[in-house]
Amino acid sequence: MRLRPITVGIAILVSGAGALLGCGRRSDTAAPVVPVPETASAFADVSDAVGIRFRHSNGARGFKLLPETMGAGVVVFDFDADGKPDLFFVNSSPWPGEATGVKPTGALYRNNGDGTFEDVTAAVGLDATLYGQGGCAGDFDNDGYPDLFITAVGGNRLFRNAGGKRFEDVTDKSGLFENTWPKIADTEEFQRWKRPISFPASATWLDYDGDGLLDLFVCSYVEWAPALDLGIQAVLPGGQRAYVPPTQFRGTRCRLYRNLGDGRFADTSAASGIEVGEPTGPKGEVVPTGKSLGVAICDADGDGWPDLAVANDTVRNFLFHNIPDGRGGRKFEEIGLMANVAYAEGRPRGGMGIDSAELEPGKTALLVANFSNEPNTLLSVRKTQPVLFQDQAATWGLTASSRGPMKFGAFFFDCDLDGRTDLLTVNGHLEPDIAQARPGQIQAEPAQLFRNVGTASSPDFRLADAGDLSKPLVGRGSAYLDYNGDGRPDVVVSTNGGAAKLFRNDSDSGNHWLRLKLVGDGARSNRDGIGAVVEVTIESETRRFFVSGSRGYLSQSELVVTVGLGRRTAVDRVAVQWPGLKANRQTWTGLAIDREHRLIQTTN
Repeated sequence: MRLRPITVGIAILVSGAGALLGCGRRSDTAAPVVPVPETASAFADVSDAVGIRFRHSNGARGFKLLPETMGAGVVVFDFDADGKPDLFFVNSSPWPGEATGVKPTGALYRNNGDGTFEDVTAAVGLDATLYGQGGCAGDFDNDGYPDLFITAVGGNRLFRNAGGKRFEDVTDKSGLFENTWPKIADTEEFQRWKRPISFPASATWLDYDGDGLLDLFVCSYVEWAPALDLGIQAVLPGGQRAYVPPTQFRGTRCRLYRNLGDGRFADTSAASGIEVGEPTGPKGEVVPTGKSLGVAICDADGDGWPDLAVANDTVRNFLFHNIPDGRGGRKFEEIGLMANVAYAEGRPRGGMGIDSAELEPGKTALLVANFSNEPNTLLSVRKTQPVLFQDQAATWGLTASSRGPMKFGAFFFDCDLDGRTDLLTVNGHLEPDIAQARPGQIQAEPAQLFRNVGTASSPDFRLADAGDLSKPLVGRGSAYLDYNGDGRPDVVVSTNGGAAKLFRNDSDSGNHWLRLKLVGDGARSNRDGIGAVVEVTIESETRRFFVSGSRGYLSQSELVVTVGLGRRTAVDRVAVQWPGLKANRQTWTGLAIDREHRLIQTTN
């Protein structure tokens, strides 16, 4: 039975294209997207051929609750440490009271090494039902096997990897347990639920204090409850209910959990400067500012300490600068406004996915995937003391072509291995019935591959045909990996309420490559090498790669560093600055090209 939305007298949205989606945001006319005839990597949909059968379930039954529009992510990690990247797809679930038979779970696909994948979800103990959003993998106990963290509406989960054979739910004993999911089994009772239900988004592992242990940062979206959501009258021109925009919900605070080294984590959000708020409450009380969806690790000032860039939806973005806490430890200072990261064109945009890379020598760049009718934001450092970014999207050719779609997944990668960093956004509207408000527009949208045809010091992005990857999808999370060992980065995409897709990179450029798998010693540096800086020198040119956990939206790409060499047939030197207070710097020479190398941390 379909129930009526419960009205509780929150803000009313009038019908019409501006109120919809729009969704309370500016709806200026989008610039036409004109593909530039550049030859780029062609991507072929091989999902069925390789055995990927996952379908995302968002629990939608017509009531149009905000979380249904957001998920979900995909995590690339080598869970069994056999040297081949595996895939975990995050899944959501029915709402309480909605009987659907078999309960959906996430799915772990093991890479068989012969170009196919095998679903091993139940066999390894990951067949848990929760309203998942995103995920990230990292070896928090430094035992050589990456563990899995899943963000979920109503309560996150941490699964410890037991020797690459099984996963154990250690959420309770880790101190990360926060269960706000209503323990009810009735649809009407759930719709009347007013108590806030936690609504996390992306998450990432990082070692923010340099002790060799991976800590955990978790984005939080909005203060949400079903009664609050259903009490807002958001309607389409024909009178049908629309999804409520985030502008109608209060913000929340991100969380930072410090790894204590004994399997437990301590919430250090307040002490470490992660809790951002402003005295805007009715009585002057501090109200949380963030509506955070994406997070990327970077080192904006090059001081060797990991900073955090956070994409917020309809409010200012954050840049958490890692600084001494005055007591021998580390904390964060939020400097987004001062560093010119907070706004684009003087106002907040709808920020979803975010990633970081070096696009100019020695300069950190940030990509933010923005809402429809908003171009992508592409920032590059101009000063490091103090940190100052400048939006280069227009200068580097990204503004006009990226304006139209609703962007979610986003990452930098060298798709054609020519040595120039390209970028991809995965797109798809949040409203299935968008055509009622904007005739001619549909929910499924093509991904956008922007090939960098510039120089090492002057990027120039051109929209390029990407084969099957350019076909419309309701895209959300995305990641890159080399699943078949040919050196070319392939792309995996999760869709909202639909089938996951794996796209094989069939580029025939003939370019050379180098892949670098970092292995920390587990004492001075974390086993995954997250936070390491890799410097690759070819002739007189040095390129830098930062090993990051989360990339884009709700997702994590492989941690292996892929270096495109173009026509060059040799690498002079590879240097790694390992992360951590007691970490060292190592240099390798004579590494053979067109193969993957394991770079193991040792004592110099």
